Amino acid sequence: MTAFILVAGAHTGGWVWRDVAAGLTDAGAQAYAVTLTGMDGEDSGNGGGRPAELETHIDELVRLIDQVGERDVVLVGHCYGIHPVRGAADRRPERIARIVHVEVGIPQDGDPALKLVPDQTVRERVLRLSTGGGGGTLPAPAVEDWQRWGSVTGLSAEALARLTERAVAQPLGTFTKPLRLSGAAAELPTTGVLCTANGSSIAVVEALVGMGDPAFQALADPRVTFFDLDTGRWPMLSAPRDLVDVLLRAAAGEGHRVAAAVRERPAHLRPFLIDVKERPRERTGRVDLHLPDAAGPRPAVVFVHGGPVPAGARPTPRDWPAFVGYAQYVAGLGAVGVTVDHRLHELTAYGRAADDIAEAIDLVRADPRVDGDRVALWFISAGGLLSADWLAAPPSWLRCVAASYPILAPLPGWGLADSRFRPAAVVRGAGRLPIVLTRVGLERPEIAVTVEEFVSAAADCGAAVEVIDVPLGHHGFETVDPTDASRAAVERAVRSVLGHLGAETD
Repeated sequence: MTAFILVAGAHTGGWVWRDVAAGLTDAGAQAYAVTLTGMDGEDSGNGGGRPAELETHIDELVRLIDQVGERDVVLVGHCYGIHPVRGAADRRPERIARIVHVEVGIPQDGDPALKLVPDQTVRERVLRLSTGGGGGTLPAPAVEDWQRWGSVTGLSAEALARLTERAVAQPLGTFTKPLRLSGAAAELPTTGVLCTANGSSIAVVEALVGMGDPAFQALADPRVTFFDLDTGRWPMLSAPRDLVDVLLRAAAGEGHRVAAAVRERPAHLRPFLIDVKERPRERTGRVDLHLPDAAGPRPAVVFVHGGPVPAGARPTPRDWPAFVGYAQYVAGLGAVGVTVDHRLHELTAYGRAADDIAEAIDLVRADPRVDGDRVALWFISAGGLLSADWLAAPPSWLRCVAASYPILAPLPGWGLADSRFRPAAVVRGAGRLPIVLTRVGLERPEIAVTVEEFVSAAADCGAAVEVIDVPLGHHGFETVDPTDASRAAVERAVRSVLGHLGAETD
């Protein structure tokens, strides 16, 4: 018989696993839904007068593992719960058949749980409350604040109310104390349960592995499997039956393995769908200029990649076929194509990436071969959030903003709820600035929602948006879907942007 030890996330206890535990028991497994010390709403200490910390919870799980009589133990961690799970597994690896991460990353040795908290406001509050090194707690979220922790998609009004009513304050030491690992847990079979409505998916994992950063190669280990669930961050409440099925299959060694997929050429490194003539290319710092044959100052199109792109990814985005292809294509039509490596290496770095783009634009506009009063900005994928600053208050030299399969509002699990990077909220400031939006019909639902939000907001304020649809196109269609329809969409978008720059009439 398999024993599942279910460890809840921040502000919650074993009660969140009620339906999952019942389903596992009905399937013939043993389920232990754990409420850790300080998470019952009655006692924030460990019985000895000291506030509960991460080590308190690790010790509790170790004792439970030692008491479990079943041969195979599967440790399941959600949100904060993965930290004590991995800590306990590291100390009792011989007892653990598998670790399951439910919508949460893999913490490393020395990482505090705070590192995986998605929302910057929550992180800052924890650090502020922790000043002085004392104990204390982080108050439980109000009903409207759960979105800071992730998507509430799939939660009924009743479930969300119950989550709020039963939530308790979280001991600060559980967030701030580092996780200490020997490396034993890293050798155990692992499964990731990815909730697509929260912005994670198998496709995202494969893209990260395909970037080539050594930090993500462990995800391609054949001992690592993945499942997608079409729900938000709390599947134990929103999709308990589906989660039971996934946990049983994970314990049996099933699940998607990314190793086979990454043996092929990653999607972002496949050829650009249009064969373009090679043009001269010059590199200055993080900026590449793709130069046309035409003499005199020429208009420029600056292409802004998405991400996050790991710092160790090679090649970097300005050398990816799609960006080189776009820049060379516009250079062949008489404009300067510009590609930039900005530093969006993690979701918390949008501000730094915005600074990099502003610096690159200044460099481009100062180049004597560029007409600094005729510039277009073209945002790709998650780079779409970086369009917000330019839409909110367009400078006179900005003649057009383009976006291809963009993300135009922060996804729920990204922790950017209060950020300035919300194009749909600021598009009213764009006035009559031309906006060329390429939309793909086979977009991931959580991204498509942000595009529709933007299109609706733009229509309400009368923004000048041209929508180019690629009905059978996927995210990244320029290297994934080399069809006639895809080529026609790229050609139309490029011609439209250059038309707004006056490049084709010079």
